[in-house]
Amino acid sequence: MGSPSASSGAGDVEAARAAHLEMLSSVVVASGELEPRLSTPSLTHSYHHAFEGFVAELTEEEAAALSDHERVVSVFRDRALQLHTTRSWDFLDTQSGLRTDRLGRRASGDVIIGVIDTGVWPESQSFNDAGMGDVPARWRGLCMEGPDFKKSKCNKKLIGARYYGIQAGSAAPTSSNASLGAVTAAMTGSPRDTVGHGTHCASTAAGAVVADAEYYGLARGAAKGGAPASRVATYKVCSMGGCSSSALLKAIDDAVSDGVDVISISIGMSSAFASDFLSDPIALGAFHAHQRGVLVVCSGGNDGPNPYTVVNSAPWILTVAASSIDRTFQSSIVLGNGNVVKGVAINFSNQSLSGDRFPLVFGAQAAGRYTPASEASNCYPGSLDVQKVAGKMVVCVGTNSMVSRRVKKLVAEGSGASGLVLIDDTEKDVPLDAGSFAFSQVGADLGAQILDYINSTKNPTAVILPTEDVKLFKPAPMVASFSARGPGGLTESILKPDLMAPGVSILAAAMPSTDKADVPDGKKPSAFAIKSGTSMACPHVAGAAAFVKSAHPGWSPSMIRSALMTTATTRNNLGQPVASNTGAVATGHDMGAGEISPLRALSPGLVFDTTAKDYLNFLCYYGYKAKLVRMVSGDAGFACPRGAPSPDLIATGINYPSISVPRLAAGKAVTVSRTAMNVGPSNATYTATVEAPAGLSLKVLPERLVFSRRWTTAAYEVSFGSAGASKGYAYGAVTWSDGAHSVRTPFAVNVV
Repeated sequence: MGSPSASSGAGDVEAARAAHLEMLSSVVVASGELEPRLSTPSLTHSYHHAFEGFVAELTEEEAAALSDHERVVSVFRDRALQLHTTRSWDFLDTQSGLRTDRLGRRASGDVIIGVIDTGVWPESQSFNDAGMGDVPARWRGLCMEGPDFKKSKCNKKLIGARYYGIQAGSAAPTSSNASLGAVTAAMTGSPRDTVGHGTHCASTAAGAVVADAEYYGLARGAAKGGAPASRVATYKVCSMGGCSSSALLKAIDDAVSDGVDVISISIGMSSAFASDFLSDPIALGAFHAHQRGVLVVCSGGNDGPNPYTVVNSAPWILTVAASSIDRTFQSSIVLGNGNVVKGVAINFSNQSLSGDRFPLVFGAQAAGRYTPASEASNCYPGSLDVQKVAGKMVVCVGTNSMVSRRVKKLVAEGSGASGLVLIDDTEKDVPLDAGSFAFSQVGADLGAQILDYINSTKNPTAVILPTEDVKLFKPAPMVASFSARGPGGLTESILKPDLMAPGVSILAAAMPSTDKADVPDGKKPSAFAIKSGTSMACPHVAGAAAFVKSAHPGWSPSMIRSALMTTATTRNNLGQPVASNTGAVATGHDMGAGEISPLRALSPGLVFDTTAKDYLNFLCYYGYKAKLVRMVSGDAGFACPRGAPSPDLIATGINYPSISVPRLAAGKAVTVSRTAMNVGPSNATYTATVEAPAGLSLKVLPERLVFSRRWTTAAYEVSFGSAGASKGYAYGAVTWSDGAHSVRTPFAVNVV
């Protein structure tokens, strides 16, 4: 992968492609293969807008020779990436405590969001362009056609749609693709979404207002995106088989050239297979997009709640964690003794209080011949005796993490059970969609009550009622159990994730399902779906960023990120600190700066503008050589700062809206510098307050920042010291306030 490119015309494109072919041919010759090639290598993709590079099929020897070329920054395999899979926007408005109508009127103009995902279902009403003005004249994108997708499918809302073919075997399978498998077949030659993920994400970010949206009667209300006035352009790089990293890199290159303002990417590598920053296609593409003034928002991954699982953690990427909203889906279990146990799930069963009661049996009591009770109690595949289960309500536990909830449901359903009660605290915060099969999940405490009832009577019975909405649920938000946690695996000197947004049970547009198992009996396929994941949180932030961009078109990507981070909330709807799924107070490594508050972000008071030089210095401090950094950036005059490489200097010298100190030893203070820019009124004075745990000493100098005019800057330092603090990470914040604005900068300090 080479340096940035400024080419745009057809002649420049052909010239760049010719240069790439020339470089490729020279490498094939230089590799000195003993056996001649059966065919000349060809370019799969050629990048020439935001940056310069190409994709080709090479041998190991050719790839090694190419990596030694003086113009090459990095060479890496084309890998298979994985997808990170209405009420939410109203909930965010409610949490802000501000008037939506007054502040919303400040947001105007045409902002374009590029969604890189599985494509789009253009017939969805979420992409209706009624009342929208002409497409911005600066738009240079395409509406590509396919057998099932005509140019007429694009309109003034959905202004662009591209797709990228994946050649068979071009993305090698890896163990990180447990949920999607490897890319093994050519993608559909069309921008049309055949998965549903991309349509859901695009409508969450910028969908038009659709009245009376619902999912088979659940979550009924007006569906809308975060920036309903914004335009959408979709870039299909994924199919059901996975996502090609080379296609994704090409999509970023095209999106920047097309003229998008914000890019939303709900895709990433598994945290177990993290690449360094210049070998990660998302990080590399996002770096060059940022150079061209385009904000890239990415999901942080679904490998939580363990630490060191967050991905897409480069500092020039806005990394998003997932949270719950104030709505849940209750699936009540009515026991034969009249007790009602309130479980969580989405099911559309036909069971009722006035109907039949079903015999209730614990899985261990219905084990098949020669099957250990421990396997049957976990609904392990093949573990249940069909004759002991058929027509009965089965109770299983989740002590075996190798068997997912969906597999347990399929095992019970396949054995002829009338329903399944799952006792498992894992993922209890994320309702499973069981379709027409009666299903409900409870935690260990309520599960003990059910098991006690089974043991207390000779003929236990139960029914599971169809799901009901529970509105105004408290507490909310809460960090989702699956949401990946920091610190980042590549560096702990940048606090990741950056912030948090709704990602649990989100209603948004979808492709109508053709699978009968997904459609309740007697119903037509829904035009909407309820999905969970950091994939759903990411487009919330992309929509919020577009909202801020529309009000402040001159702001840089890092200014927009800063506004969203420093105005985020850390309190739930009970007025208490936001908690993680375990009930413990959420930390910066769980939720970053907190839950986004888009309305507050319109007027943040101060922002931290992380500059291009900050990012180049970051690369130097991280350990990259100055020559490589110059090649990546295209800045021939750049020199690494004194002291590089030094990971410790990342924390102290990069002007980021949060602070992470990966090592604080007793008796050795660490001083961090930051520079704030006033984007509020003139003649403003801000005073610092500190939140810090016992044993951690903090000193802020100066304690007051004075700004005579808008757009002026002021620098300050925060010194950290250990005064008997417990070892491990300590969390807190420095907040600057002028009485009207609160600018909160969270920190994480590792005491060693």
